[in-house]
Amino acid sequence: MGIVTFVDETTSGRRSDGWGLEIAEERLTVRELIRRRVFEEVAEYNARTPEVFQGLVQPQDAERVLNGYAMRTARRLDPETQTELALRAFAGNGFLVLVGDRQATDLDDEVELALGTEITFLKLVALVGG
Repeated sequence: MGIVTFVDETTSGRRSDGWGLEIAEERLTVRELIRRRVFEEVAEYNARTPEVFQGLVQPQDAERVLNGYAMRTARRLDPETQTELALRAFAGNGFLVLVGDRQATDLDDEVELALGTEITFLKLVALVGG
């Protein structure tokens, strides 16, 4: 069992401090990595229900703000719904997944998770006018 570090970056250069998640397997698909990440962040949000959700993808009925997504009404998030949104965002090039220095290009790609692996979620920002 080892700790994998999830880091968020944007094309504008912003980078999160990262956070760790224990994963027992040595290999997982990109789909499963995204699912586990989303389930963890939704569980943390649902335990506290703050005004702003800091997660991989924007929940339905939420507004994008500086540090996440402001919820219009306080409610619990469904991890399955958030996972589906994240998987669609990955498939639609909403973000890239880098495992170490290797880009994962398909949800069914299996990646090795050596001790201390850093997984970067690079959120792509649409350019103005194009």
